[in-house]
Amino acid sequence: MKYPDIISKLPEIGVPIPGVNGFLLQGQDSQLVFFEFNEDAVLPKHSHSAQWGIVVDGEIRLTISGIEKTYRKGDSYYIPAGAEHSGIISAGFKAIDFFDQPDRY
Repeated sequence: MKYPDIISKLPEIGVPIPGVNGFLLQGQDSQLVFFEFNEDAVLPKHSHSAQWGIVVDGEIRLTISGIEKTYRKGDSYYIPAGAEHSGIISAGFKAIDFFDQPDRY
């Protein structure tokens, strides 16, 4: 299932991972991104400002500050500012992520 037109007509962000689409809702001090993963993906370890997300569909295995957990449809996750994290994402994964910074993407 793709996001509806009211989402997919938002500006697309450049994500350096094959098979990923992201649609940006820009705020003055933050960003909200609607992600779609059309292929399996591996997110390398990285860190940035705080991030909160909710799984719309599919599955992600996140490792946050050394603790690994799998999140599925309806689950939410929080990544504190500066926390190192990585992930393994299955094709079909969709999430809505809030970034506590105006220029993440």
